[in-house]
Amino acid sequence: MSSSSASQQSRTSLSSHPLAPYGWDDAWAAEFAPYADQGLLPGRVVRVDRGQCDLVTADGPLRADTAFVTPHDPMRVICTGDWAVVDPGGDPRFVRAYLPRRTAFVRNTSSNRSEGQILAANVDHAIIAVSLAAELDLGRIERFLALAWESGAQPLVVLTKADLVPDPVGLSYLVRDVETAAPGVQVLAVSSTAGDGVEVLRAVVSGGTSVLLGQSGAGKSTLANALLGADVMGVQATRDVDGKGRHTTTTRNLLALPGGGVLIDTPGLRGVGLWDAETGVAQVFAEIEELSRECRFHDCAHEAEPGCAVLAAIEDGSLPERRLESYRKLIRENQRIVAKTDARLRNEIRRDWRLRSAEGRANYAAKRGRAR
Repeated sequence: MSSSSASQQSRTSLSSHPLAPYGWDDAWAAEFAPYADQGLLPGRVVRVDRGQCDLVTADGPLRADTAFVTPHDPMRVICTGDWAVVDPGGDPRFVRAYLPRRTAFVRNTSSNRSEGQILAANVDHAIIAVSLAAELDLGRIERFLALAWESGAQPLVVLTKADLVPDPVGLSYLVRDVETAAPGVQVLAVSSTAGDGVEVLRAVVSGGTSVLLGQSGAGKSTLANALLGADVMGVQATRDVDGKGRHTTTTRNLLALPGGGVLIDTPGLRGVGLWDAETGVAQVFAEIEELSRECRFHDCAHEAEPGCAVLAAIEDGSLPERRLESYRKLIRENQRIVAKTDARLRNEIRRDWRLRSAEGRANYAAKRGRAR
């Protein structure tokens, strides 16, 4: 048999593999090969709950204990979307390991310990659901985008409940506003009830794994049902006052879509803290990063320095001041998070703060001297 025939046979075999609808491919098969030699079984984690997880395997769905892969580091715990290595025999079954993640969506927890929390693994598309039932919060969208870019996934912003904005011109303005906050990202207005935009979204997510992200009441479960073509996820009404709702989804669930692709639905996120997302922030504010290269000083803070290209763009109106303020806020937040776990950076920030304080005192003293 020629090498091309063998390759074609391998692809055909993988496409008919029971796990193919869940994302199994040549690369995953190669990663799993050493475990296959040990008689272990691959499975995709579809749900994690109290030290156990539900998986889909070639032998069917099963539940396994995660005690062997529950380290002290919360970044390394098994999560929805992981490809797990399972002992096919025994009672109970155990997850022995998981394959190296291609991508990981991580946020900072709300605790004071500054720990990262993995929301989903091996994601190709991050769908950020934003409800048009409430006023747009562009800063929050930018925050979600920073985490999405940092994860390695391709973000997509979906403006849900588009039927609540019947005026096409008004809707186009809202889409344009979000596009200015999401450079390089597709922004799609969708009405799950009327079906508008659902087919376009279904085509986008038909290849690979997608995760649904957003606040409670953003319409994620309704959107998931529209993509699944069935009322699989529970839906609750939102408040008329602010468009918010209670958490319908309480765990992260992975579901195969009938038209191809895999969807991970997540609970509504109250807090979206950054976790070492410097690259993601730079991607969200790509125009500011590009302008920064034209500043006179390479370490320009874009505050009052002469020759600052960013401030010049603010002055001529080509860069909205809101974008710069949001950029500064996320950069500062990310530095604080990283500094908690990086002693060297923490010392650099303290030294920079002391220098700025000294400069401020010197300027104040000079002004007082001139006043006299």
